[in-house]
Amino acid sequence: MVFPREMTVDSFAGFPVRNYTMALEWYQRLFGCPAAFLPNDIEAVFELAEHRYAFIKVLPDDAGHAFNLFFLSDLEKVVAEIADRGIVPATRETLEGGVIRIIYKDPDGNEVGFGGKI
Repeated sequence: MVFPREMTVDSFAGFPVRNYTMALEWYQRLFGCPAAFLPNDIEAVFELAEHRYAFIKVLPDDAGHAFNLFFLSDLEKVVAEIADRGIVPATRETLEGGVIRIIYKDPDGNEVGFGGKI
């Protein structure tokens, strides 16, 4: 399915976690902001850009199995800001075409990836 260009599409990338408090603190440090909203006592939603969100949700049986990639126009700036907040990437690789992929792992092992062009 292809959505019409005039249609607004909100995107939500989810990360199942075991410990809400620990995950909330880690994702606040990763994204550099508090949650945009807390729909209930087991979820937190972060607004990364207009119509683009990441959320954590307590789902112990699924924790650690998520992998999402956010492609950025200024990857190095974001990675430097994340490093300033004390989080280091688990992996960094250069792919074909000058694309860099950097993966962070949350306390449960979920992969939060950021990509961009050199």
